[in-house]
Amino acid sequence: MTDRTTLEADAVKSCCANVYASDWAKLLLGDSFHPGGLALTTRLGQLLGLDAPSTVLDVATGRGASAIHLAQTLGCRVIGVDYSAENVEMAREAARAGGVEHLVSFRQGDAEHLPIRDAEVDAALCECAFCTFPDKPTAARELARVIRPGGRLGLSDLTRRGELPPELSGLLAWVACLGDARPVEEYAGLLEAAGFEPPIVERHDDALLDMARLVRRRLMAAELLAKLGQVALPVGNLTDAQRMARAAEAAVESGTLGYALLVASRLPVANSPPVESTAQAEKEGVI
Repeated sequence: MTDRTTLEADAVKSCCANVYASDWAKLLLGDSFHPGGLALTTRLGQLLGLDAPSTVLDVATGRGASAIHLAQTLGCRVIGVDYSAENVEMAREAARAGGVEHLVSFRQGDAEHLPIRDAEVDAALCECAFCTFPDKPTAARELARVIRPGGRLGLSDLTRRGELPPELSGLLAWVACLGDARPVEEYAGLLEAAGFEPPIVERHDDALLDMARLVRRRLMAAELLAKLGQVALPVGNLTDAQRMARAAEAAVESGTLGYALLVASRLPVANSPPVESTAQAEKEGVI
């Protein structure tokens, strides 16, 4: 990456982190910041085959809701990584309050430079965040690096068919996981290129439609709070957010936007493309 591109990518990451650490995100999305909530997190855990002996990485863990839920319901050990230091602290507090601090730990880190050793985890998940990563191929390679051969990766993310309307472009849409949604085939290709088997795919478009409708209704209520000075949108303005929410709901209804779970196994090393740490690749001038 050029220095300018790196600075732009870092600005996007910081913006996303600030939004999802804000009271605004909690107001609109509740405790679980992705379509389907903890029910789809449970489904992802089942597809990954998580159980008490498992160690799983939760990338872009936010305030730790999914990590804590998986530890409480499946007994697995979870490492949560998030770009926001504020989110990490809130997640640690939530783990203590939930009685699972012996099973869950949280680290500040970048999905493109994961603070995890090679083959350290049995599985990893990333919910409704992969599409916000500026350098998706590098993020996919990092996920492959930290998962042991034969371990599994689970992604849940927004998918796109065709072109998005102009209201779903720009920084606000990117932060909302809309602007850089990719076709499901592209996600699959990124994972396969990084060293995973072809993923299995489950469609959950209804969960996205439910969330789109909920957010639009909550934005109407947020308008009053904004006028009272009780809440401020971290990015853009309320009018832009309402316009984007209406466009997103229409895009889901038309089938342009959807939501899918992808689960893929890490190939044995002998069958995988070379995977090295991002730091080493940068040192050698590969990235």
